[in-house]
Amino acid sequence: MIKTIIFDIGNVLMKFDYGPYIKNLLKDDEVIEKVNDAVWRTGYWNELDLGYEKEAVFSKMLEAGPDCKDEIQSMLDHVGDCIGPMDYAKTWIRDLKEQGYQVLFLSNYSEFIMNSRPDVLDFLPLMDGGVFSCYVGQIKPDPAIYRTICEKYGLTPEECVFLDDNKANIDAARDFGMNGIHFVSFEQANEELQELLK
Repeated sequence: MIKTIIFDIGNVLMKFDYGPYIKNLLKDDEVIEKVNDAVWRTGYWNELDLGYEKEAVFSKMLEAGPDCKDEIQSMLDHVGDCIGPMDYAKTWIRDLKEQGYQVLFLSNYSEFIMNSRPDVLDFLPLMDGGVFSCYVGQIKPDPAIYRTICEKYGLTPEECVFLDDNKANIDAARDFGMNGIHFVSFEQANEELQELLK
């Protein structure tokens, strides 16, 4: 029997879409590729999610893109522009709480992003808690972070369902013993969730 619903945050309970944001900010396709290489494809973004010191990570990103340091810095300065609310998030959480479920979050998330748009996390007070990767030094799909949330809240994996837009994170949750739903859209995920909760 499912007792706990665990949500990823980015692209599940809030929008995090850097593709259109960078295109609009930088315009030039060649520069965009260089910035994407330096920021996202190096794995340095994961270091922010792991809680590494922000300035040290930014320095590595800038070194990885020596031809476009100004553009990388501009992207980092305005990164909040690629984040936005999902209009269904609060209602979804409230509905599940009213049905008697514990509702938690498990998210790869950095303090840098928290501080850039704190308003999009306005659903957090409705939840029963959760785990941000930057505070525990672990990121999905590392099994350790699933163990961390279970230990923190006394969860039995089989009594949990985890929703995430990243298939690898869902696979890891299932390997850990949780039920998993690969989030593609609110309608699809909610339908699968309600079916599982019957």
